[in-house]
Amino acid sequence: MSLFGIGIDVVEVDRIQSSLDEFGSQFTNRIFTPLEQEYCDRQKNRELNYAARFAAKEAIAKAFGTGIGKSIGWRDMEILRKDSGEPTVLLHGKGKELAESLNIDEIKISLTHAKHYAAANAVILTRIQ
Repeated sequence: MSLFGIGIDVVEVDRIQSSLDEFGSQFTNRIFTPLEQEYCDRQKNRELNYAARFAAKEAIAKAFGTGIGKSIGWRDMEILRKDSGEPTVLLHGKGKELAESLNIDEIKISLTHAKHYAAANAVILTRIQ
């Protein structure tokens, strides 16, 4: 496998909290899948978990070199957790098509959050060398 791209993003948790307060489900339904929402809403500090997933989606789009928009949308990327607790990415729709067209084999992500910030990085690996 070869490195295709890397991305990183940092999000202010207050910004996500403001969007949750102001727009509620209109915001969450536009950005997050039902499984992501279910997970985040079960957490004590849901805004931290939403912020980390927001950052992960931005980091993945940066690693693809596309940004969020025409090539990959917010809900084309789903950030879930394995039983071990490790975050994992599932691609849907345009995201899955993009990955297949680029022979992407794997996307590894790491999430972190503190009181005021959440961050994520993404590494995309391809089969083509």
